[in-house]
Amino acid sequence: MDAYLIEFGNMLLRWLHVIAAIAWIGESFYFVMLDNGLKKPAAADDRHRGVFGEMWAVHGGGFYHNQKYATAPAKLPDELHWSYLKAYTTWLSGFALFGLLYLTRPEIYLVNGDSAWGWAAQMSGWQANLAALVFLLLGWVVYNELCKRISPTMNRDGLLGAAVAVLMLIVAYLATHIFAGRAAFLLVGAVMATAMAANVYFWIIPGQRRMVAAMTAGETPDPLDGKRGKQRSVHNTYFTLPVVLLMLSNHYAFLYTHSYSWVIIAVFIVAGALIRQFFVSMHAGHVQPLYPVAGVVLVALAFALAAPAGSWHAPEDDRTENSEQTASDDAAEPSFEAVKQVVQTRCTACHAESPSYAGFSAPPAGIVLEDRSGILKHASQIKKAVGNGNMPLGNVTKMTDEERELISAWRASE
Repeated sequence: MDAYLIEFGNMLLRWLHVIAAIAWIGESFYFVMLDNGLKKPAAADDRHRGVFGEMWAVHGGGFYHNQKYATAPAKLPDELHWSYLKAYTTWLSGFALFGLLYLTRPEIYLVNGDSAWGWAAQMSGWQANLAALVFLLLGWVVYNELCKRISPTMNRDGLLGAAVAVLMLIVAYLATHIFAGRAAFLLVGAVMATAMAANVYFWIIPGQRRMVAAMTAGETPDPLDGKRGKQRSVHNTYFTLPVVLLMLSNHYAFLYTHSYSWVIIAVFIVAGALIRQFFVSMHAGHVQPLYPVAGVVLVALAFALAAPAGSWHAPEDDRTENSEQTASDDAAEPSFEAVKQVVQTRCTACHAESPSYAGFSAPPAGIVLEDRSGILKHASQIKKAVGNGNMPLGNVTKMTDEERELISAWRASE
């Protein structure tokens, strides 16, 4: 029952996280579209005094007239719409989900036992938890300091953008060398998501509150508050698509088990930013197809990088030699009984009708490997997950390299 309650809570938290994220991203995308689609008012009458730009739109059978003021209108209405609760809910629910899934079982999900950095491979559970929390905090601190020092008055945003890109490359490299694969991808996304939520909490909303307070007191708002909020909002919009992909990456082991997974992360981050730039430019009235083309090229590069070794056909001259080697390998193919012994020893603690491993109330992904039919039914999944080192999670059952080689050599023909 305890494991079931944890899994049910996991499901509800994930649902809340997705709901809040959709609401936050949707509203953020809408306001970026609105900001970039504004046109100067055609009339220069009293109704447009102080109006920086406006947009007329039709949606859902109605017409909408949006206006943006360069600083603030002559009089504020009694009610203002504030955009921040969705951002906070997204981050808080995401962190709670991270805590429930990863921080409660760090020896499985966080510790990278294969890390080339010995200290990372030998971390205990609490040390891995502490390292993950420090990683998130430092990511935000370094990013925030770059913003404050490189472009404090928003006059060097191009240089700042390049510096943030280099920072994310470093974050990707460090994460994949310190933490287990799926956690590394998640933490890179979490660093960006933390920066997004912190931008709202520490900069965008406080600046907006100061502007409202100044207007209420009959004073002129500080224009830097508006510029600074715009700067952080722009960063957030370019972070969004990479973050969404990184949060989904735990479903795709070919990404995070690759020896150059940090390069794959970097490629996808740039691809996501370029694709987002296409929409930003389009809303400003400039359709620039080179952005999505470049994004697709980078996705193709990621595909080539992540492809399994030997997945491309060998040259024609080598095929005879390779076929002879294959025939030799076939002669040494492991028996089903040998494979079954490994699977039942290393896999069925989780992949059983009633898992014995703490924290699972049901077999992960519904895969049961307790008998011959179950093993043969999921043979390709077993070979792939074991071969790439994704399973067992955190290698908690201590599967040996020899056992992995045995399963990889099995052709599942029985």
